Amino acid sequence: MSSVLVAGGTGFVGRHLVQRLRRDHDVAVMSRTPADTVDGVRTVVADASDASSMQHAFDGVEVAYYLIHSLGRDDFAEVDHVAAEHFGSAAAAAGVRRIVYLGGLGGTDEALSPHLRSRREVEQVLSGHVDTVALRAAIVVGQGSLSWELLCQLVERLPVMVTPRWVDTVTQPIALVDVVEYLALAADPAVPAGHYDVGAPEATTYRAMMRTVADLLRRPLLIIPVPLLTPRLSSRWIRFVTDVDTTVAAALVESLGNPVEVTERRLEALTGHRPMAFLDAAASALATRLDDAADAIAV
Repeated sequence: MSSVLVAGGTGFVGRHLVQRLRRDHDVAVMSRTPADTVDGVRTVVADASDASSMQHAFDGVEVAYYLIHSLGRDDFAEVDHVAAEHFGSAAAAAGVRRIVYLGGLGGTDEALSPHLRSRREVEQVLSGHVDTVALRAAIVVGQGSLSWELLCQLVERLPVMVTPRWVDTVTQPIALVDVVEYLALAADPAVPAGHYDVGAPEATTYRAMMRTVADLLRRPLLIIPVPLLTPRLSSRWIRFVTDVDTTVAAALVESLGNPVEVTERRLEALTGHRPMAFLDAAASALATRLDDAADAIAV
């Protein structure tokens, strides 16, 4: 049984990935503070922002997952660059065979938002140290995803919505279960190092996604686009409507103007895994959301 390390294993995607990896691997979660072993998963105490703490983090590790993101900080791009350098360098020194990274969809031009540029920069940094499989994804549809939470709260709280042009930006979300499966399968040596687009079978827009959510929740929704409403202004508006952290919301909204579509499906061909449609992903995520809400009320 091979040994894998998950940096960011306590986050939204990381928690689910750890449970999936336990089927086939000896799994360790990298954490900045000591933690009790849970369900046979080891904890490795290390902080990617501190190079000295990474010295023994990769002992015996064959594959390392990098799911670290500092989006809640104003200087997230600089912090993420440094952390990726430390992580990649330490992994290379320890002889790690592969890094698997979850980044963002989008083109390669300078028009990318700071958030998406940072995601691509981290991919390049990691790839410069160790053979890396980088999965590029748009919104991950699942309970706990900040982008998904933002979208759901807008629909739940605003039956009439005045929106900027980004509501018609093309995007290609992916279900949580699908991105976790692709991440797990990316550890296989049969998957060549490189970058791979992952997403639902069909492209959509944020307007269409919000309408789908409204239909599934049986809520009224009227969307009135206002082209002059800039992303910066809309992020301030979102701050008063949703519970999503202000800094995170601003970075996410700024990225909504970038079209993010799947341009190739090599990973599907290599693994045989086919992602579900957005409608099915949304229905599943909303069912979990309603169950969580009911449990919270019961408690």
